[in-house]
Amino acid sequence: MNAPIRPLIAILCFLLSIAFAASPFFVDSFAGFDPNQFPVPQDNPPVQPAGYAFAIWGVIYGWLILGLGWGLIMAREDGQWHDMRKPLAISLALGSGWLAIAVMSPIWASVVIWLMLITALIALFVAPVADTPWAAWPVGLYAGWLSAASCVSLGLLAAGYGWMDQTTAGLVFVGLAIVLGGFIQAALGRAPTYGIAVIWALIAVVVANWESTPIVAYVAAGGAAVICLPTLQAFRKA
Repeated sequence: MNAPIRPLIAILCFLLSIAFAASPFFVDSFAGFDPNQFPVPQDNPPVQPAGYAFAIWGVIYGWLILGLGWGLIMAREDGQWHDMRKPLAISLALGSGWLAIAVMSPIWASVVIWLMLITALIALFVAPVADTPWAAWPVGLYAGWLSAASCVSLGLLAAGYGWMDQTTAGLVFVGLAIVLGGFIQAALGRAPTYGIAVIWALIAVVVANWESTPIVAYVAAGGAAVICLPTLQAFRKA
């Protein structure tokens, strides 16, 4: 009964991946949250990775487009691909509008990025066991970066609205990213790109805080080392 709609969802998901990748061109004023978007301005918050880390988006965009394009041609009606595409399409649709939302409201941006994460994780856990370079691996990289970014968004809100000082927010929400990332990679047992993305973010937190807030850098470094373990185990199963 679902078979006739599968090609349509495959096409939609592919088109949404392109729209997602194109979204920065339509919100070119966004270069991260403005410190003054918060009641307590967030200048160089410890929870935030070094700027170079955001270059991973180029890889995520490109790999999702290639993977979903491959799936559109080679696995248009495959049931496992269809199960992955449904939640992934929701995540990509939300992601296509995220930058415009972030310019207007950090609070709503945080809500939306968590919805993006949840739907991306659903897609990752049901991703095809076969075709991993085109399905689970690009979705894993996407979901892993979203896991870190979602925790960063909460850390910015916590410090930006005065619920915590910046260092405490950094410790709490970098810690949350470590727990979340380690638990998900271990439970997933495959798609090591998920863990790679979280480790990438944590190393960038180390770089950003090594001199200014070393305690956050130490926690991030320890967390990156811990997440290496389930990530390496996932590589063995790849």
